[in-house]
Amino acid sequence: MKMSILLGLTQMNLGLILSYFNAKYFKKSLDIRYQFIPQVIFLNSLFGYLSVLIVIKWCTGSQADLYHVMIYMFLSPTSDLGENQLFWGQRPLQLLLLLLAFVAVPWMLFPKPFILRRLHTERFQGRSYGLLQTSEAYEVEPDSARQHHDEFNFTEVFVHQMIHSIEFVLSAVSNTASYLRLWALSLAHSELSTVFYEKILLLAWGYDNIIIRLIGFVVFAFATAFILLMMETLSAFLHALRLHWVEFQGKFYSGEGYKFKPFSFTSLEEDDDQ
Repeated sequence: MKMSILLGLTQMNLGLILSYFNAKYFKKSLDIRYQFIPQVIFLNSLFGYLSVLIVIKWCTGSQADLYHVMIYMFLSPTSDLGENQLFWGQRPLQLLLLLLAFVAVPWMLFPKPFILRRLHTERFQGRSYGLLQTSEAYEVEPDSARQHHDEFNFTEVFVHQMIHSIEFVLSAVSNTASYLRLWALSLAHSELSTVFYEKILLLAWGYDNIIIRLIGFVVFAFATAFILLMMETLSAFLHALRLHWVEFQGKFYSGEGYKFKPFSFTSLEEDDDQ
């Protein structure tokens, strides 16, 4: 179970790193400052800290209850940890990480819409500068503002940013829990193997009748080949596909597509002239 959390956090951090390279490639510096950085801080101040506690518990052999540590980190952050303390200075560190997590949420939510509105106002009032010629002025601009250059729907942009921020905060919890399916798969495989071995093969082998033994062996071989090998492999593939598509790619892939533009020779000539 703990290993699945470590693997999941590693993959989600890799997805956030890819979002940084996407923003850098498309010259979206606002996404780096007001999405990538607070997202990394929020994710790792909570679940990165949990991963560190898991590794420390493995190395020290401590009997600390990590569930208790994480729950009371929110419910009672100033209370004494007692036997659940894994290292010196753990309580002040938890207070700092909790503060960083709370700061990261408004950091994701508020600055970007107001900055975009200011950039739009400066650009279309004739006070644009060289820095504003980048894609910063258009990052989350609605289509109406891009086409007419005379209005900026601040409400739409703010709601979009609010949805994105809330979605990330909630998905940080749900996606981490979703990686526990790796632990559930291994547990189910182990339990099925034990049941088939004890209730079919050993039970049939307890009889002196060769026919019963042969039938038990055939049933056990069938269950091993078609359930433990084929169905369990397909199940692992489907779970891995979901983890890659939702938990991993959700951190950097937006899939907004391109606006449909009918074919026109005139547009081709304009592109050639440019």
